[in-house]
Amino acid sequence: MSRAELFAAVDAPALRPLPAEPYAFALWKRCRVAPDYHVEVDGNWYSVPYRLIRELVDVRIADRTVEAFYKGERVASHAKSPGRRNHATLADHMPSAHRRHASWTPTRISFVAEKIGPSTAALTTAIMMARPHPEQGFRTCLGIFALQKTYGAARLEAACRRGNTIQARSVGSIRSILKSGLDRAFADPEPEPKPLRHGNIRGRSYFH
Repeated sequence: MSRAELFAAVDAPALRPLPAEPYAFALWKRCRVAPDYHVEVDGNWYSVPYRLIRELVDVRIADRTVEAFYKGERVASHAKSPGRRNHATLADHMPSAHRRHASWTPTRISFVAEKIGPSTAALTTAIMMARPHPEQGFRTCLGIFALQKTYGAARLEAACRRGNTIQARSVGSIRSILKSGLDRAFADPEPEPKPLRHGNIRGRSYFH
């Protein structure tokens, strides 16, 4: 038999249709889950269920997806993030205490802080940058924002200005500055009242 005859008799009957999707090349990486229940892949962070903190997981990195497997079972799947220093976090992966902050982002934190003042914005940025991941600083930033209800925006801005000076990075430190009145030395001076000018005021010369 020729090779063509052998192919027709043996191989052709065993052939199956080609896959509908093209072959997807992927890399595998073993990662230890960080205390914030994320794994680092190519400068980005992807969440896994928080019960796996400090466990080893196998991560499959494809062109468009990042998947995490624990003991052979897929526990997380994310769209691959472009660029670097991005976070992909699913609410189902969070402990209940963190889910309350799921709607916050670093951009939203900065927007709210800037409405209070530049010193508050600088302080919250420093808090987020001091953490391995910005999300770990959200609770502190929100606690600082809550002080506005008690002390007002002007005093909070002054307290944050002092906090930036002494590198205070906690809610307790900013609250202590406000309670002790140390913010007053950093408050913006009140503008001097402008002299009253009105057409009906005749001046001193009218009475002579």
